[in-house]
Amino acid sequence: MEIPGLSQHEQALRFRALRNQVLSSNIANADTPNFKARDLDFGAALKSARQESISLTKTSELHKEAWGTAKDGAQSLYRVPSQPALDGNTVEMDVEQAAFAENALQYRTSLAFLDGKIRTLRFALRGGD
Repeated sequence: MEIPGLSQHEQALRFRALRNQVLSSNIANADTPNFKARDLDFGAALKSARQESISLTKTSELHKEAWGTAKDGAQSLYRVPSQPALDGNTVEMDVEQAAFAENALQYRTSLAFLDGKIRTLRFALRGGD
């Protein structure tokens, strides 16, 4: 059963979890030569989530996906470093750690919001007990 108004928050949580994986990978590969730091475009993911409700139906496997969409709705982009390393690695630890901390905070905020919504619904279903 889908609760109206919560599907976008569910997708935001999925995006934040996926972004945590990408940022963790960047941090883990900080010393790997030629590793290119990546990030996800939240704006594109949100746009994709909004379009799902009005998406077109494919009537043939030969039809292409809409422009700019990805399977999970998020597009992986390479980060442009302010000071590239000599070994070709583009991970900047301070940038990655700040992005990871911000993303983790946003994830926890989304969880707290959803928790409040679900508690309110439970309260209403129980008749105020």
